[in-house]
Amino acid sequence: MNTILTNMQQRDAEALLHPYTNAVDLRENGAHIIASGKGVRVFDDAGKSYIEGMAGLWCCGLGFSDPELIDAAKEQMDKLPYYHLFGGRSHEPAMELAEMIKEKAPGNMARVIYQSSGSEANDTQIKLVWYYNNAIGRPEKKKIISRIKGYHGVTIVSGSLTGLPYNHRDFDLPVDRILHTTTPHHWKEGKPGESEAEFVARLATDLEALIEREGPETVAAFIAEPVMGAGGVIVPPEGYFAAIEPILSRYDILLIDDEVITGFGRTGNWFGAETLGMNPTSVSMAKQLTGGYAPLSAVAINREVAEAIEANTGKIGTFGHGFTYGGHPLGCAVGIKALQIYETRNIVGHVRDVSPALHRLLRKAEEHPLVGEARMCGLMGCLELAPEGRNGFEAPGKVGAYLSAELLKRGSIMRALGDIIAVCPPMIITEDELEELFAPMEAALDATLNWAKEEGHLS
Repeated sequence: MNTILTNMQQRDAEALLHPYTNAVDLRENGAHIIASGKGVRVFDDAGKSYIEGMAGLWCCGLGFSDPELIDAAKEQMDKLPYYHLFGGRSHEPAMELAEMIKEKAPGNMARVIYQSSGSEANDTQIKLVWYYNNAIGRPEKKKIISRIKGYHGVTIVSGSLTGLPYNHRDFDLPVDRILHTTTPHHWKEGKPGESEAEFVARLATDLEALIEREGPETVAAFIAEPVMGAGGVIVPPEGYFAAIEPILSRYDILLIDDEVITGFGRTGNWFGAETLGMNPTSVSMAKQLTGGYAPLSAVAINREVAEAIEANTGKIGTFGHGFTYGGHPLGCAVGIKALQIYETRNIVGHVRDVSPALHRLLRKAEEHPLVGEARMCGLMGCLELAPEGRNGFEAPGKVGAYLSAELLKRGSIMRALGDIIAVCPPMIITEDELEELFAPMEAALDATLNWAKEEGHLS
């Protein structure tokens, strides 16, 4: 245990409140300070190199220090470092990026509105749904259905949509109008002997029962990630969206597609909706929209919703929503360049080429006695740790944190989501770099297994 903090760690502890961090532990052990990055690697303040197996926070799809993205940012800063989209003003980077988004996004998307983060995008989604239903004379149709273990952000409403306990505990969340239905995770949620097809049918039945119980006239939208990211890289069974979409259509419920993690090539298609067979009404995107190089998010909405909203602004006199930095010219310029790079370097094709190597490495790790299940989709995946014959540990989160620390000591950054170890590397990663990322996995798993036995986490 490190009780002597460096000067940098002391400064950090006195200056910052860190997200998703135990501040008491941090004050004792100190922050891990990253000083630079290049390609798929980052380097800490002591000069040690790590393969960044999480692309930062699922976002640096083109790796670190890409010169084309940096040049795009510099050029825009020289030309127009800031402007806004309020009151009818505009600038060309916002228009051009919106046109590119409309071309690539799933569904018939007609308009784009910008924010700075994925949380703000999903918060905006809900405001737009409420505004839309008021505009077309359905003031009671306001409830939103999310899913247990879904992750949609941390603002008051997006944090309510998120279906994870620590995002609600002591924040007085979720707020009213937000509902949650079953996680589409067959391995964890399936009944004994229940096939995946039977599981999907049950989830569809449960969803319809929830809608009927709440009153279809009160339910406005269903929000879903194609692949659930921070909730544990949960890939829904085949046919899941095909089973639930007719139910949503029957009750005139909008389908919000949260592509904050899965957008722009991550699953082997431009958007996860294409991979998982989703047909959304609207789409949220962020993270890889700029390759993580500038804060920017976007919501794309279809023509029906857009026209109703625009008509209502004529009745009211304005559209009372927006963010100072929504559509920031710097973020838009970097976003334009990122989407151009995804196209010109055939990043989607590269993801398809290297994904089998990631899947092979995850399946190999799944053979370890500490691992209950490996999950994967495109260039993202996870290992769920679970003792044999049991679904989890009596003290959740400790074993996952230990394994993550063991991997970090050996130069591989992966993220512990409780007792799930997630991997989501930059999409430029090569097969050799994937092998290097996973090279310490067996030794780290062995060390964690021995520790877990010694600490009484395993019988």
